[in-house]
Amino acid sequence: MFAFFEQLSLANAWIKYALAYQEMSMAAGEVIMRRSMRMSQGKMTGPEAVGMVMEKATAFAAASERAAVAAATGANPARIASAALKPIRTKTRSNARKYRR
Repeated sequence: MFAFFEQLSLANAWIKYALAYQEMSMAAGEVIMRRSMRMSQGKMTGPEAVGMVMEKATAFAAASERAAVAAATGANPARIASAALKPIRTKTRSNARKYRR
């Protein structure tokens, strides 16, 4: 009986991960579209362009760190993947909100 609930918990963790990944993907698409519009109109500033590149390195470094910590503490694969996704998802959602203004 315990194995059933453990499997159910793992399935639930993967579903949460899939939904978070989908949300991140949608926000990333929106940011790409909005930034492309700004670039094509000549409205993107130099610091904004540099930040656009640098934020990726920062987010991926944080994602690697979170995944490593989750793995080291014995988390299951779904929790490790979710830990890695969180900083990237946070940044893409933040950018989408910023560009909507």
